[in-house]
Amino acid sequence: MVALLLITDEYLLRQYELLQKQLLRLEEAEGGFERFTRSYETFGVQRQPDNSLFFQEWAPGAEALFLTGDFNGWDKFSHPYTKKPFGKWELILPPKHDKSPAVDHNTKLKVVVHTKDGGRLYRNSPWAKYVNREEESVIYNWVHWDPPSPIHPRPKKPTSLRIYEAHVGIASPEGKVASYTNFTTNMLPRIKDLGYNCIQLMAIMEHAYYASFGYQITSFFAASSRYGTPEELKQMIDVAHSMGIVVLLDVVHSHASKNTEDGLNRFDGSDSCFFHSPPRGEHSLWDSRLFNYSSWEVMRFLLSNLRWWMEEYCFDGFRFDGVTSMLYHHHGIGSGFSGDYSEYFGLQVDEESLVYLMLANHILHTLYPDCITVAEDVSGMPALCRGVEEGGLGFDYRLAMAIPDKWIQILKELKDEDWDMGNIVHTLTNRRYGEKCIAYAESHDQALVGDKSLAFWLMDKEMYTNMSSLIAMTPVIDRGIQLHKMIRLLTHGLGGEGYLNFIGNEFGHPEWLDFPREGNNQSYHYARRQFNLLDTDHLRYSQLYAFDRDMNRTEDKYGWLAAPPAFISAKHEGDKVIVFDRANVLFIFNFHPSKSFQDYRVAVEVPGKHGFCQIKFLDSDEALYGGHGRLDHNTEFFTEAQPFNGRPNSIKVFLLLLLTHQRSSFVEQQQS
Repeated sequence: MVALLLITDEYLLRQYELLQKQLLRLEEAEGGFERFTRSYETFGVQRQPDNSLFFQEWAPGAEALFLTGDFNGWDKFSHPYTKKPFGKWELILPPKHDKSPAVDHNTKLKVVVHTKDGGRLYRNSPWAKYVNREEESVIYNWVHWDPPSPIHPRPKKPTSLRIYEAHVGIASPEGKVASYTNFTTNMLPRIKDLGYNCIQLMAIMEHAYYASFGYQITSFFAASSRYGTPEELKQMIDVAHSMGIVVLLDVVHSHASKNTEDGLNRFDGSDSCFFHSPPRGEHSLWDSRLFNYSSWEVMRFLLSNLRWWMEEYCFDGFRFDGVTSMLYHHHGIGSGFSGDYSEYFGLQVDEESLVYLMLANHILHTLYPDCITVAEDVSGMPALCRGVEEGGLGFDYRLAMAIPDKWIQILKELKDEDWDMGNIVHTLTNRRYGEKCIAYAESHDQALVGDKSLAFWLMDKEMYTNMSSLIAMTPVIDRGIQLHKMIRLLTHGLGGEGYLNFIGNEFGHPEWLDFPREGNNQSYHYARRQFNLLDTDHLRYSQLYAFDRDMNRTEDKYGWLAAPPAFISAKHEGDKVIVFDRANVLFIFNFHPSKSFQDYRVAVEVPGKHGFCQIKFLDSDEALYGGHGRLDHNTEFFTEAQPFNGRPNSIKVFLLLLLTHQRSSFVEQQQS
């Protein structure tokens, strides 16, 4: 063990040394990362004080570059770039006679790339701030976008992170691509009402293929035009900020689309440029290109990309997609992770991308102290969420990806009476101390077609016929509604230092998510969220919504996500009971399919006193939440000081659970 720890410390020290070396190189070559990460102010197209336009591209494999577009009648040769050192090309367009810029706002442009083998390619600038396509076209065009930009103040970083994972395009009951404006008007008030203080926006970086869910990026600096204009996205973020909600961007730096006409692939005619040459530069499962993180200009491009979204749109941080793929040469393909340190420290680790992630986190947290970064990593890389000065990668949180997998496995494979309380608790608490996790029962991964949401696993087809409160509750709906609430509350209270929910799942959305594609006749039927179900008073979806809202509001009041890990006093297999306390809040869950209990003795961590305690509940069996309302909320709970498992001053709590054939969960706050 001592030898293993020494090896680990040695490896982390090496990681930190690699970061320091890269920072020193940036200082020597570029004057530091402050200037380096503002390269979006010099690449692409920039308007100068005299209204002249400065164009710059990096195309090391090109023979010549020209600019064409609406401004010159699409003349292919009238405006050549000048070749500069290090594969860079520059062009200056003086202003018109009326002193206005030579290229008008909202007009089309293309870079004409002449390759060394005599080819001619029409490309969008990799630094394009806006791209769109015409109605019948499949190709996205570079659009010169240059309106005035307002400044957006950011709210403070939340101590307890409650994330609403959302996709702008599906945020409407209508069968179409919804807009930024719709999200601002109709979604932001709901998210605020639900008690979420953070939105994680998916599929914002421009992607030509809608059904890729935003994971095949073609233009990294462009906000997707299918939802509206950049100004409408800025307004959406500004309104969220005015509500005290921070906004994270789902950033995809792990790979890029193979598109050549409107993507980065073969931008200069070569098979590398921004990427490693094949086979290293191709992801076999994702059919996409992999960045060369050791390239100076790729590093400039990606780090400036992060800075651009923070500065231009005032995002508050990022959820980094595909971190596991970045960290290892095998990209996680065919590799299981048991937690053994040999899996994380060795030749299989891609040090180039590892140092890039350290550099990204170091720069973001230095420039923006309240910036939030979340890693999507299934491997459990040690020190992923420790500071770079400790040899860690510097993320604030990692996604606890094992938790939703566990819930799906239980619902697919086990009878109710076979649920293993110890195994559930282990999964929810199995994380490295001092490395924060975002817990979730389900995310977009579980909502996609081919899988089922928790609500669908629990209630299936009866969601279409038996969700009305005007008819008697069936056993399937009864069980499904109660477990849906309990699973989410247990995950919320025990699973991490942050919590995440995917849009619509808070009310048990009745259908999966499937984007229009050839296989479904380009249908939008499943690429929407049916919020209209909440406006139908007699449907039980509103009861699940109310529970999710009050669960978040209760956490906001007591702050268990920001508290130290829970003290678990009971995980009783026979009774199917889980008891724990966190942030002076007592959680009691009865998962037994048929038993209720009287005078049930549990322990809590805080010292107790003889006498009575008034208890405030979040009771999943309340009628408001679709339960039976059998627990009297005026009941006084006796407490007495008793030793418990060798722990002095534990509290004996006498509970009256009147829930027969009915699961229940509730949270209590001790009021001595």
